Amino acid sequence: MTKTSERTPMDWDQRFRDETTPWERQGLHPAFQDWRDNGAFDDVARVIVPGCGRSHELQAFAAQGKAAIGADLSETALAWQKAHLEKAGLSAELIEADILLWRPDAPLDAVYEQTFLCAIPPRLREEYEQAVHAWLKPGGKLFALFMQKEEPGGPPYGCAIPAMQDLFPEDRWVWPDGEPVPYPHPSLSGKPELATILTRR
Repeated sequence: MTKTSERTPMDWDQRFRDETTPWERQGLHPAFQDWRDNGAFDDVARVIVPGCGRSHELQAFAAQGKAAIGADLSETALAWQKAHLEKAGLSAELIEADILLWRPDAPLDAVYEQTFLCAIPPRLREEYEQAVHAWLKPGGKLFALFMQKEEPGGPPYGCAIPAMQDLFPEDRWVWPDGEPVPYPHPSLSGKPELATILTRR
């Protein structure tokens, strides 16, 4: 997405240059660690992290031998990813583009959704769902962390579960039987992110 377009009025690259990035964690998200340790990623060969920023999960996927793709609007964030991947002797595909319009050359096994959905204006959410559905193969997994907040506006924008169930309908996605697992965000006043895994039909 163009930084100055109506699609995203936020200049994300400026945020990274100014270090005004309160959503960032200093290590792997605990949900990622739990999924990894429980074997949830074992069958994943190709995975994309939309809005990867300077998160550590892209490198962690690459370290597991996955064909990992990191996408972001910020040149600064992608340069950080490139430098840290090279320092660790790892490789991943990095994309600076309107990721909602991007399509892979072959279907992916997984999407790791941590910070992208809550960052985009809610009017783009249906386009996001369509993109993720198009990226994934049938049976592919959406590893989702849905930000919970009561305050209006954003980013981050709240992703209440009823709204997410409408966005990811049962005729296109399989929701798990169990309740999403909460993970409080240490830098956002403890606002919980709800972790769940959706399966593309």
